Amino acid sequence: MTATATLFSPVKVGRYTLANRLIMAPMTRSRADTSTGVPSDLVPVYYAQRASAGLIISEGIYPSAMGKGYWGTPGLHTDAQVAGWKKVTAAVHAKGGRIFAQIMHTGRISDPSFLPGNAAPVAPSAVKPNGQSFTAEGMKPHVTPRALDTAEIAGIIAEYGKAASRAIEAGFDGVELHAASGYLPMQFLSSGTNLRTDQYGGSAVNRARFAIEALDAMSKAVGADRVGIKISPEMAFNDISDANAQETYTTLVRAIGNMGLAYLHVGLFGTPVDYHGLFKPLFKGAYFAGGGLDQAKAEALVGAGRADAVVFGALFLANPDLPERFRHGAALNAPDQPTFYTPGPKGYIDYPAREPMAA
Repeated sequence: MTATATLFSPVKVGRYTLANRLIMAPMTRSRADTSTGVPSDLVPVYYAQRASAGLIISEGIYPSAMGKGYWGTPGLHTDAQVAGWKKVTAAVHAKGGRIFAQIMHTGRISDPSFLPGNAAPVAPSAVKPNGQSFTAEGMKPHVTPRALDTAEIAGIIAEYGKAASRAIEAGFDGVELHAASGYLPMQFLSSGTNLRTDQYGGSAVNRARFAIEALDAMSKAVGADRVGIKISPEMAFNDISDANAQETYTTLVRAIGNMGLAYLHVGLFGTPVDYHGLFKPLFKGAYFAGGGLDQAKAEALVGAGRADAVVFGALFLANPDLPERFRHGAALNAPDQPTFYTPGPKGYIDYPAREPMAA
């Protein structure tokens, strides 16, 4: 009889066996040089502090100059950016950790001031998002994006493959396709932002094509067992909507379930639909569940076999030694939200670790 899994039992994820099932979520922290996209010298310290996670998934990293959407976010398309990330991955590995790079093309959630030649952001369709961009000049309303020509899409898919290769060159253990949070792959997936009439629009099968091709390019570049994907059905962040999310994401998960991917990362935020129950049987790799979890909810998901690992965001941000705190039932630091995106060490590398127990 197989023993019930716990948060602290090892788990196989792609080609790796993780020491525990506590995953650090990808979280934008805006500590890169805003002109070069190179991680600052604080970034290796931040991630190394959290290396006791079974796996760290990095903040979103743009795969090309046209993929940038925020002030202070890092890239992975220049030699200088790769060199900067080498310091990060070396620091994590020196502490015995594992780290995947999240590849994030923001699509329409950008501003011309971030893009080469003040270009318009690109998207599946010219649908302007509600909301604002945080730029060097302050908050600016989002602009109407330019709809991609069919012939351009192959080039963007190739950028995902190239970014995956650069991630491995930079020392990352693998890569995650960010297909959540209203960014480019989710813009293709969602009926509210994808009004196309070519092979990338219309049916759920067609709207899933972009994400599937991106995963295929990444898998061919570095091996499917070093590739994961994050999705967030029904998440409304960045003004995203889908007329039938259940059909869309079930179609996607069925299509990728046998690709040999390392994991499927599903973040749920307030939906009544049991997506974990729907998706886990369809996906052959490791299944990560996230979205507002605490220790008790996480233990229940893993113990019942509804997830192979569980993802924590703000709790890992504020508690660099979160696995240790969970193991001992220790008190948790509270996240300091005003410093989530501010430059400098405050609220970034100064959260205290738990006091060791007296011998």
